[in-house]
Amino acid sequence: MSTTVPAAPPHWGADAYAEALHRGHGPLYLRRTDGWLLPLDVERWCAPADAADLAALRRCEGSVLDIGCGPGRLVAALTSRGRRVLGIDVSPAAVARTTASRGAALRRSVFDALPEEGSWGTALLLDGNIGIGGDPRALLARTAALVHRTGLLIVETVPADVDERVRVSVAGDPYADHHTGDPFPWARVGTPALLRYADAAGWTPVERWTATGRTGQSPSAARCFVALRRRRSVPTARRG
Repeated sequence: MSTTVPAAPPHWGADAYAEALHRGHGPLYLRRTDGWLLPLDVERWCAPADAADLAALRRCEGSVLDIGCGPGRLVAALTSRGRRVLGIDVSPAAVARTTASRGAALRRSVFDALPEEGSWGTALLLDGNIGIGGDPRALLARTAALVHRTGLLIVETVPADVDERVRVSVAGDPYADHHTGDPFPWARVGTPALLRYADAAGWTPVERWTATGRTGQSPSAARCFVALRRRRSVPTARRG
């Protein structure tokens, strides 16, 4: 069985995103076409890896591919611990910030040809990056082709039972249309939806957990994670 993968979206190169990374903080949003706003946690992305990040990174095996690496805090944390890691991102500003911190990163979409396909020990889809391309099953099938035969995938999910595919744009100002980039497909999934898509794409769940970023943080701020193990026989991803 084959799965068609979406084309690579160029829209994360939008000025609002690059400017937010340069500042190290927002405001920055994903804005749905109906006006709904999802705040993006740029300040956390630009800070060192926190306790929730490190809990995920401790579970990594072998070489690590960070998909949608952003400004590179996870790449930096893994590199400092002696782990071989590569970040990929479609944003030039994100790649530049990652490499400036002495991390390895390439300006690529996950759907582009990538180094060492089929041999990565672990792939990461954190910070909502399961939404890349707007088709979680296609993304999971593609990721299965990137890791080795029993490779690991760590995914961060929405802390609610959500399963939606939407069109969004990057906005620095939620009230000004002219500050908004072109719309592109995105997805938001909670753990139940992720597990359904993962099974169809050749992944078996091995662990689920929640974690907060700092001591004393409210349990309502906990982030949700799932570790998946690739099955030896998986669907084949192909371009549409």
